[in-house]
Amino acid sequence: MADNSTLVEQNNPSKASNSPLKRKLDSQDSTSRNNVENKKTKTEDSVKSNRKSSPERKERKKEKKSKKSKEEKKKLKQALKKEVDEAFFEVEIGRGNKSHAYTHSVQDAHHVFLNLSTHKFYCIPDNYEIIDSSLDDIIYVLNPTFTSEHISSLDSSSKLSRAYDGTTYLPGIVGLNNIKANDYCNVVLQALSHVMPLRNYFLQEASYKTIKRPPGDQMFLVVQRFGELLRKLWNPRNFKAHVSPHEMLQSVVLCSKKRFQITSQGDALDFLSWFLNAMHGALNGTKKLSSSIINKTFRGKMKVFSRKVPPLEMAEHEKQKLLLTPEYQEREEEMPWLYLTCDLPPTPLFPDELQENIIPQVPFHSILAKFNGVFEKEYKTSKDSTLKRFQLTKLPPYIIVYVKRFTKNFFVQEKNPTIVNFPIKNIDFGDLLSTEVRARHRNTTYDLMANIVHDGEPGPGKGTYRVHILHKGSGKWYELQDLHVADILPQMITLSESYIQIFELRTDIPNPSYEPSRQAASGNKKPIRKSADQSAGSGNQAGKSKSQSESSGKQKGTSDNQSENSGNQSASNGDNAGDNAEEQSDDMDTGE
Repeated sequence: MADNSTLVEQNNPSKASNSPLKRKLDSQDSTSRNNVENKKTKTEDSVKSNRKSSPERKERKKEKKSKKSKEEKKKLKQALKKEVDEAFFEVEIGRGNKSHAYTHSVQDAHHVFLNLSTHKFYCIPDNYEIIDSSLDDIIYVLNPTFTSEHISSLDSSSKLSRAYDGTTYLPGIVGLNNIKANDYCNVVLQALSHVMPLRNYFLQEASYKTIKRPPGDQMFLVVQRFGELLRKLWNPRNFKAHVSPHEMLQSVVLCSKKRFQITSQGDALDFLSWFLNAMHGALNGTKKLSSSIINKTFRGKMKVFSRKVPPLEMAEHEKQKLLLTPEYQEREEEMPWLYLTCDLPPTPLFPDELQENIIPQVPFHSILAKFNGVFEKEYKTSKDSTLKRFQLTKLPPYIIVYVKRFTKNFFVQEKNPTIVNFPIKNIDFGDLLSTEVRARHRNTTYDLMANIVHDGEPGPGKGTYRVHILHKGSGKWYELQDLHVADILPQMITLSESYIQIFELRTDIPNPSYEPSRQAASGNKKPIRKSADQSAGSGNQAGKSKSQSESSGKQKGTSDNQSENSGNQSASNGDNAGDNAEEQSDDMDTGE
């Protein structure tokens, strides 16, 4: 039986699983398997640890991190760009959901809007561009354009234009809005708009569009705004018979650093002087007389003779010694000028025989005698006194005459109401020139073309300004005061208290003393400045000059560009009245 059971176990191993031999074999197999598994895990752990500590692994991690950071930065830039584009779309373009145009279109059902920078029309809130030829007249009013043929016909045309509301107007003779107290600016802008070379230059934007200015320069804004204003003033297709100078005045406030304000009245001459010098500088003008349209139109030249005067309390023999020193000899200097300052005689302190305070009158040629090279004027300072006389050497195409009506003392500002009796046509400024200088000028006859008047009391805000302008096309004179426009008789112009006048050269009246040979010879000469030794003998001319000044009242002509300060400023130093303008005038050259 035993053999049979053993045979059965051998034949059926499942039944012999509990045998000692089987258990021994199983234990050995499990031990070997465990050892293999332990070795496998140890090798895997060692491989993993080696991977973690390897430099390649670290580099790969860095690359992954850098890729992630680059992607994040790229996404951040895209998000910021999107926000900026949306902000520009809403603020600059003005068509976004948060813009005022969008809100206005929804609330008031106004759907057509114009982009002032691109001149495109859009329908809001649908936000699509409108292309329609019927809207072209709006774009033309926004920025009128002029051809050369149109510009050449402005001074010969008297055709009236009809505004949108049915009123008729002459192009160029339109009112300017007085925002608050900018009448002193309006009269100057109106007068300059009829100076033909200046007007023709600014009516075509291509004349100054290519001028290069330094980065961040703001002064060129004055040039751009002035050109835009002139094109609107001379636009024959205006919707209204008046124009708003708001953009022009904003640029003036900005570029003058709030020296000239819209809310407070200033002096018309100060503004004129600053404005012309600012445009000259913005147009890259230099010291040469032909460097800008401003110099070509208004800049002239004169000789200034000056000599010091000994103190009155000094003894006679000491005065004679001083007169022989170089410091007290007459000096000669040639300098440019922008406008001529004419002095008025003092007003009478007491009434006449009839106990009436009459308004004094003075002839125009008597106040111009200051520039005949003979009349001397004394300029006192805290240290000494200087006698000066002025002689014009070059007349520009347009002469600006400033009648000095306002004087300041320690207490108040006073106004001289003296009436200047001036002719309107055929004023021969050649009478002020020497024989040699007059022979170099082809034409010396001028006509009045603009007259700025100050009415009322002196001081800011106490008076008002108005301007008389000649319209060449119709040959009529017009009076403009802000929005008020009316025609006026030429005889009434001479009765006003003139403050600034602009005279235009007539090329149809020849100068009988003109000699072309002298003009050609003078073109090669350079300005001469006498030294003290060379002018030693000229100090004895003082007595003669005063006696000759009475006979010089018969001369007719122009006036001086000196803005003189009775304090420490001498008349020879100024072609501009304002402090800023006086500084800029020093940069102007005397030579062409």
